[in-house]
Amino acid sequence: MIIGAIGDDFTGSSDLGLTLSAGGMRVVQYTGIPSSKAEQNVDAGIIALKIRSAPVADAVAKARAALRWLRDQGVHQIIFKYCSTFDSTKEGNIGPVIDALRADLGDTGAVIICPAFPATGRLLFMGHLFVNDRLLNESGMQNHPLTPMTDPDIRRWLGYQTRHGVGHLPLSDLRAGGGRARLGRELAEGRPLVVCDAIEDVDLVALAEVCTEATLVTGGSGIALGLPALHGFSAQASPRWQGESGRPALCLSGSCSRATRGQIAAHARAGGSQQQLDIAALLDGRLDLDALVDWALAAPGLPLIHSSDDPAQVALWQERYGAEHMASAIEKAFGTLARRAVTRGVGRLISAGGETSGAVVSALGIEALEIGPPIDPGVPALRAGGRGLMLALKSGNFGAEDFFMKAAEKLAHDG
Repeated sequence: MIIGAIGDDFTGSSDLGLTLSAGGMRVVQYTGIPSSKAEQNVDAGIIALKIRSAPVADAVAKARAALRWLRDQGVHQIIFKYCSTFDSTKEGNIGPVIDALRADLGDTGAVIICPAFPATGRLLFMGHLFVNDRLLNESGMQNHPLTPMTDPDIRRWLGYQTRHGVGHLPLSDLRAGGGRARLGRELAEGRPLVVCDAIEDVDLVALAEVCTEATLVTGGSGIALGLPALHGFSAQASPRWQGESGRPALCLSGSCSRATRGQIAAHARAGGSQQQLDIAALLDGRLDLDALVDWALAAPGLPLIHSSDDPAQVALWQERYGAEHMASAIEKAFGTLARRAVTRGVGRLISAGGETSGAVVSALGIEALEIGPPIDPGVPALRAGGRGLMLALKSGNFGAEDFFMKAAEKLAHDG
């Protein structure tokens, strides 16, 4: 194994897997830390954790355990993959995890910090993160129910979380070929964590060239664009893919992002069937999940069960029930729905939202996922090894408006 990656959720890990696979590497995504060694022909192994909104101590412990397993596989370079919108709070765990990984690796060099992913409109310029033409805190992410992003300055936001100084690699220096020199200056001046500008894919490739000697690289999945070539791989045609056309599909969505709410509306316009979770019934213990599975199996068109709602309504539910208790109950419900639906014959499962997807994969007991062709930028088709089960795990902010219908079709067809 050449590259080892630690992902802070399941959707982002599959996104990273798609990027590395497109670069010619054989990639396996593990759902948690494996109990045995990796197969010999795995070029890149990704350990998907569910730590994005976990307490700092828990996130650090799990990331360090993942690092130990990856190092036992002989990896040359470690990637810590977090969300392209840097989802966290001032007390979040991105900084502490980076600090812990850097210490365990004995890394005394500069560490790149770059959540940029231009293909999905995530751009870093002058240290500030944009979503398309909006600053992060004006993009809808300021209303995230668990990790509201109220400051677009990633230097400042990371500074709240780390014990190290935070520096900056401007786009002008990177494009002028001065990336390594700038990293060296930032390190010498006590700022080893360096937020790096990138607004196009060529900038991410240039960052990879700056990382030739780095043992630790951090960012969104875009940071991996140039890494396969750095290790001698080249882009290849996608391997033949076999879908599951004869088995029912089901969509589950716990994301309240602006993008996902638009996709839910588009799904309804396209003739899909929908049921919204009754939050009061769920939190009061009155919601019949078996009845929801019955409905999904009998529904005309593509069925979708969701808890997505307007941010104002989500805030009211959180005030009534408590944000953490509500989130935990919703995740558990989606995990139970997924498990019961698959038991009853669903073979194509589409999940929207990082927390939802983590709950679904965990509930199904999936240990490894094969990375397939892209559905939309950052979202591949996935196959659960040996089970004939196809999945799409979508980050809340990713995907075109027609994502749900498109994903169901992609998971059904060969190619």
